[in-house]
Amino acid sequence: MAAGGKGPKTTPKTPKTTPTTSTKKRKATKTSKHSTPELVSLLSTSTSAAYSFLLRHETHLNPSQIFSLESLLSSVSSRFPSPPRPLPSPSTPFFPSFISSFSAPLDPHWLRFFRMSQQTFTHLLHTLFPALSSSLPSFPPDSALAATLFRLSHGASYKSLARRFGFPSSADACRVFYTVCKAINDKLGNLVEFRENLERIVVGFGWISLPNCCGVLGFGKFNVDGELLGRNGSLLVQALVDSEGRFLDISAGWPCTMKPESILYQTKLFIGVEESRELLNGPAYELGDGNFIPQYILGDSCFPLMPWLITPYVRNNEEDSFSSAEKEFNVVHSRAMGLVDTAFARVNSRWQLLGRRWKEECIEFLPFVIVTGCLLHNFLIKFSEPMPDDDLGCLKEEEFPIFEGEVDETGRGIRDFLAEHLSRVSLRR
Repeated sequence: MAAGGKGPKTTPKTPKTTPTTSTKKRKATKTSKHSTPELVSLLSTSTSAAYSFLLRHETHLNPSQIFSLESLLSSVSSRFPSPPRPLPSPSTPFFPSFISSFSAPLDPHWLRFFRMSQQTFTHLLHTLFPALSSSLPSFPPDSALAATLFRLSHGASYKSLARRFGFPSSADACRVFYTVCKAINDKLGNLVEFRENLERIVVGFGWISLPNCCGVLGFGKFNVDGELLGRNGSLLVQALVDSEGRFLDISAGWPCTMKPESILYQTKLFIGVEESRELLNGPAYELGDGNFIPQYILGDSCFPLMPWLITPYVRNNEEDSFSSAEKEFNVVHSRAMGLVDTAFARVNSRWQLLGRRWKEECIEFLPFVIVTGCLLHNFLIKFSEPMPDDDLGCLKEEEFPIFEGEVDETGRGIRDFLAEHLSRVSLRR
């Protein structure tokens, strides 16, 4: 601009119409005051509709859908002092309405909710009825059993059981659950007495080319939260199973910090074989080459090799190689060990409460509930119950370090006889 000259005419800027922060707050407050009653009304209507839907269709929903809807409704209700409609009270329990809603005993809903048919449920109820009637006089035995199976099957909370099965409180539901578990342990405990069924067991393993075999020994793992057993803590269950996946012996509640052989030496199975000589004392079996093998069980490489506990061949160093007979034995042995994995996988799949991580404060009850699940597993095999649709298949058992102790020479010889026998059987196929 020249000296003394006039500058260009400046048009004053129009101020922006964006409201200040205080203006925003006033408008938001005003809007909130006008919209909140409408929003509450809408939520109230929606929540009422959801409650009604749950009441009308509960028996036709998957349990996971029921629990998700219950959780959502509880979350919404907790934000309002007066929820539009409470969840069904104990005066309208789930189980009687469940019974009346199914027209036929073979209705598939039974399997979905209780993991067994109505017919098998009736058999189980008949077995437990005297014990439940005396120990739970205030509650119908059928509702008590149904509630226990429902919690085992789906991990339902005690609050959910109380509402659904007509118990006055969560504490009552808890007492019912553990009382029924005790009755199952007491009345079905004979289902793991394998001495009475030894002939059937030996025949079953004979069909898979394991003569005179009386079971397969392995471990199941059940996870526990907290620091007591370490970051990834768990309880171990040593179990012996037959060729059809039945549990023949169960020893539950061992901490994962223990070595497998230390667990074995303290079990009833070991004492029955090594000390009292009550188990695996039947006649020896003559193989085709004239050698004899005593009754035995198979165990993984974490166990010591003994005359009655036959473990797989292992390499002492990388340069070692297996003979063809040793390879054949290890293949058959590995296939048999899969029976333990499958049995525990089915227990976890059918009784989903056991597949969850348990809180540290509940750890003392976990072994008791695990044995309950295993006994029910045997009971359902006895009545030819199918696995649920959500069967998880075979889960690989926990890996343990190879046993490094002294090798029993008699056990080594019996294993060699078996390996040669399996090799000859393989060549004849």
